[in-house]
Amino acid sequence: MTKHFNTQTVHFQKGDGEKNVSKTKPIYQTSAFTFESLEDMESYFSGEKEYLYTRYSNPNPDDLGAGVAQLEGAPAGAASSSGMSAILAGVMAAANPGEHIIVPEDLYGGTYQLFEQELKGFGYEISVIDFTSIKNVEEEIKDNTVLLYSESIANPLLRAENLQELISLGKTHNLTVMIDNTFATPYLIQPYKQGADIVVHSATKYIGGHSDVTAGVIVGNEELIAKAKKKIINLGGSLSPFEAWLACRGLKTLSVRMERQCANANELAVWFREQEDIKKVYYPEAVSERGNGAMVSIELEEYIDLHTFFSSLDWVKIVPTLAGVETTVSYPLGTSHRTVPEEIRNSLGITAGIVRISVGIEESKDIIEAFNGALQAAKK
Repeated sequence: MTKHFNTQTVHFQKGDGEKNVSKTKPIYQTSAFTFESLEDMESYFSGEKEYLYTRYSNPNPDDLGAGVAQLEGAPAGAASSSGMSAILAGVMAAANPGEHIIVPEDLYGGTYQLFEQELKGFGYEISVIDFTSIKNVEEEIKDNTVLLYSESIANPLLRAENLQELISLGKTHNLTVMIDNTFATPYLIQPYKQGADIVVHSATKYIGGHSDVTAGVIVGNEELIAKAKKKIINLGGSLSPFEAWLACRGLKTLSVRMERQCANANELAVWFREQEDIKKVYYPEAVSERGNGAMVSIELEEYIDLHTFFSSLDWVKIVPTLAGVETTVSYPLGTSHRTVPEEIRNSLGITAGIVRISVGIEESKDIIEAFNGALQAAKK
């Protein structure tokens, strides 16, 4: 039967076809699989058997890739060791050295480093431009352009990409469109269903959901994902079975977590907009019928002492990541965007007063109280 999204998040793993069937998927914590004979081993290479060596494939990472692909509405998916390895595999599946890729200025800092410091060194031609106008993107297209890359919700100032415009532009010029959907998750946005060719996730974040796993997932059509999976295998980006098992366990509660976290984030954003100590609130609008995401960024007024603010947040932890069930804060200028050139940071508005908040599942009143206490303590 056709299952709705909330049901799919719980029932995505395939059975193992064994006599003694576990209610939960076992962890195939093995580096290799055994065979009864050379003929039996040859059955792997003829396609009769699925598994040979865990770097190539394993039931737990396969479940993670297939599960996220199902939620995104894509035919195929593959898991990898991190969000960055998933992005690298996707780019290398869609583009060759010497070809041109267009990316937005307001990228996650790690992704910016990948494009500017690594992929350029591999021979890719990269343009980093302002994506707030689709005309800017179209004017940057050249004869050797093959890939448009963006984030559905940008990090850290939470610009919601106009996916329909970007995807339409890609189709008009026969370009591959690749979207990082980490912040939105398929709970809010499903870019593949809108026409994107490749969708990637840092499963470390909302897919896993509990800050105890590092993983990536890439989904798309069978041809592109087959190419991406080959890159993952050959470049050593395979995901371990235990990490995959943890991410699959987290995926089962994606809907209930996102529902609560989005609601809390909306309440917090509304409260921040009423505070005179907050210069600006960054929180997207009209992202989805289900909500606008669980991330809120703020810019503090100059008279708020930054160090006191961070040290006065009580139970809210300072971390360089996001998307766990606990509310946390990060400092983009000192972590995620530390290596992004100053002129780009300044043009985007990533200043010393920017604080990125990953809103958790706690009682919203307690979250607001924690931030109110820190603001009051930090007034000079």
